[in-house]
Amino acid sequence: MQDSAGVRKPSAYWNSLIADLILMGMLTGPIIAPFFAASSSPILSAIAQIIYWMGHHVCPQPHMGIELKSPFIMAVCMRCYGTITGLSMARLLYTFTGGKGFYWLAQYHWNGVAITTLLMMNYPIELAAQTLHLWKFNNYIVTPFGLITGLAWGLFTMPILHSNHPT
Repeated sequence: MQDSAGVRKPSAYWNSLIADLILMGMLTGPIIAPFFAASSSPILSAIAQIIYWMGHHVCPQPHMGIELKSPFIMAVCMRCYGTITGLSMARLLYTFTGGKGFYWLAQYHWNGVAITTLLMMNYPIELAAQTLHLWKFNNYIVTPFGLITGLAWGLFTMPILHSNHPT
């Protein structure tokens, strides 16, 4: 498939595959980083350093990650990991439904964008409340806020990323 300038566009299959690979890396990276860092292998340690570097650039509180392999923690906090989990849940749901259902927000166009935006505000609102000292960081609080954000993001983007025809 080519656009009007004759530039070749990737097929929907490749878009979907690339999106799945990125999501898989986001899901597994923060968990394997502590184990790689604890390894005596220089290659695994180098991979862990890359994962931690990425985590420190995307997570507002990477130092709050859960300790998985003493003394090493996850590469992101549980708010961020909740977001990734929500995205992954939406991906699994898309696999089973094929994007059919009232809950897929992209079908509502700008109204879907508005609903998605409102739901995704869970993450920054919780972070702001914590920053304003309304409560202390607690994994049982931050994880569901991230999960809701990830689900909202996933319920909007999965049909776009994984449809059988380009949008």
